[in-house]
Amino acid sequence: MIAEMLRSSRPLSWINTAYPFAAAWLLGGGEVGVVLLVGVVFFLVPYNLALYGINDVFDHASDLANPRKGGAEGALLTPRLHRPMLLASALVVLPFVLVLVMWGPPVSWMVLGISLLALVAYSAPPLRTKEIPVLDSFTSSLHFVTPAAYGLALVGAELDLVVVCALGAFLLWGMASHAFGAVQDIGPDRAAGISSIATALGARRTVRFALTMWAAAGVLVLGTGWPGALAGLLVLPYLAAALPYRRLNDEEASQAHRGWRHFLWINYAAGAALTILLILAA
Repeated sequence: MIAEMLRSSRPLSWINTAYPFAAAWLLGGGEVGVVLLVGVVFFLVPYNLALYGINDVFDHASDLANPRKGGAEGALLTPRLHRPMLLASALVVLPFVLVLVMWGPPVSWMVLGISLLALVAYSAPPLRTKEIPVLDSFTSSLHFVTPAAYGLALVGAELDLVVVCALGAFLLWGMASHAFGAVQDIGPDRAAGISSIATALGARRTVRFALTMWAAAGVLVLGTGWPGALAGLLVLPYLAAALPYRRLNDEEASQAHRGWRHFLWINYAAGAALTILLILAA
């Protein structure tokens, strides 16, 4: 049971939430110590267990019809584990939240609250924003942007133009990634009666929306100044991976999975390059 729950938390994606928090904490002037450790552990495992576990519970109907599910891209959580998963999600998150709230200033409470609200609201009713086109991409992006925003708030960093441009570019990048990822699921989502940005706009327009968001992220990051502006180049591999699908018809939407599979590796390569840039900028 525990092994299946951990698979549901998408271990390959743990770094995508822990890294933004750690990077923001250190760049904001935070020290290597117990606060950083607790925050990293929280955004590494409990956060992802809740994020993806809740999603797997409420997306069970569409996941059954989705050939991508059952592996690294998403677990097929058996119904007997739905209630334990929801309970485990709350129990593993709560102790970390209590500790972090005790350590953080009031503004960090608000940011953490937004992060947790977005985590639940994306999949669970009554909000279930994943079925509200465009808002689904926005909420999904918040899952990765808010850990970074929380790291800055926790350390008491100043909200200046560099921070706004960096977080804004990250938000657009996340929206693009979600939108493009939704294209491959048009068939299973429509079969299950689930709405998304891709089922609403169609494959072609959704891919073009994603391309626009990535390009906008690359432009916005220029506002961070030198050498951070070089991070704008990191959108190029994403554009290259998605560009061949810009004329995709809805009937061919599943073909976008070939492009999506590249994203796991692009993310790691882009993360390594971004780390080098952050070190240079520090």
